[in-house]
Amino acid sequence: MTRREFEIVLVPEPEGGYSVFVPELPSVATQGETVEEAEAMAKEAIELYLEAMDEDGLPIPSVERKRVAVGG
Repeated sequence: MTRREFEIVLVPEPEGGYSVFVPELPSVATQGETVEEAEAMAKEAIELYLEAMDEDGLPIPSVERKRVAVGG
């Protein structure tokens, strides 16, 4: 598998721990009690997702990123 990097978004949860989202792979989400655990869980979830896509012969989605400003 070709090495790729994916951006992850860590969201602190009020009850503790972190939810993790992968904007480039909307189907991938996970969580962890610490930042380190959340990052490790994200890496594992991404790897499993990519393996499943490869096994099914599906292309890895590509996205275009832009930013928008809101508010004053």
